[in-house]
Amino acid sequence: MTTGFLLIILGALCGGSFGLPSKFVRKETPWETLWGPFFLFATLLLPLLVGPVLVKDLFGVLGALEPAQWLGPVAFGFLWGLGSMTLGLSFALVGLSLAYAINYGVQIAFGTVVPALLFNPEVFGTAKGALLLGGAAICIAGVVVSGKAALLKEHVAGHTQAPRNLGKGIAVAVLSGVFCACYALAVGFGSDVMRQAASAPFTNSGWRASFAVTALALWGGSLSACGYCAYKLTVNRTWGTLASPGALPVYAVAFLMALLHDGAIACFGVGFPRLGALGVSVGYAIFMSLAIVTGTVNGFLAGEWRGADARAVRGIRLALAILVAGVCVLAFANAQ
Repeated sequence: MTTGFLLIILGALCGGSFGLPSKFVRKETPWETLWGPFFLFATLLLPLLVGPVLVKDLFGVLGALEPAQWLGPVAFGFLWGLGSMTLGLSFALVGLSLAYAINYGVQIAFGTVVPALLFNPEVFGTAKGALLLGGAAICIAGVVVSGKAALLKEHVAGHTQAPRNLGKGIAVAVLSGVFCACYALAVGFGSDVMRQAASAPFTNSGWRASFAVTALALWGGSLSACGYCAYKLTVNRTWGTLASPGALPVYAVAFLMALLHDGAIACFGVGFPRLGALGVSVGYAIFMSLAIVTGTVNGFLAGEWRGADARAVRGIRLALAILVAGVCVLAFANAQ
């Protein structure tokens, strides 16, 4: 069990930190020059390299599936890719702290309620369903408070800072949370994939079988995320920056981000089964709470709140506490 907790904590630290290296890329670097390689590494190349190591005969498993069995994970993975792409945009628009708070808050709420509506709607007539809705409402409240903190942050000493498309950034962060929540649906529609991976002759254990679904979701996400970056590289005529003399450090940062991103997924996938019967609920609460805290702390360390109004700082801290409380309520509901 100790190993499970350590893996969940490590995964949360990775998940809340994968955007931090982007702060160390030169400001004049086009967004798509960094995020294009990141998505290529995170959603396509790393799963291709690591997937066959984690899942015995991964491609044999996938080849034995009917199209209807893998279509759900790939389709909702495509939508999750849109969420990851818009999260990257929101980092640039509103910073790490606010983007993480909004994205994770919306993602937690939608990622909990929508799968329950689709796969277990009768739960909403029970006390557990009421707790799920209450936890989701608390998370949404945390998102609202974080948005208000951002508005205060833009006001320093009675003067408005340079425009940063704050409204657009908040909208993009909310949208990213909705799309990122589709990862839960990709997993929900992956039960046939897991059964195939666990059956003879493949006989993968539970956590190994789950990575077959993860691979499909990530590859689905590569279609949308990498596709958008290719579009931006074409429209902005920035393909040449990928071969410029300064591209190597950008690739290094993108690869580090991809390792942190996929490391978070891997650590959670391996860690929660080791926590026993309440592994999903307890592991989820620890993972999401610590990831939110880590993302916010990284934003402060990156100087995003330097010189901000004290009310704004109190606001983002309050939003953080509300989001963590919401996660804990959802975890308690899942344990019922």
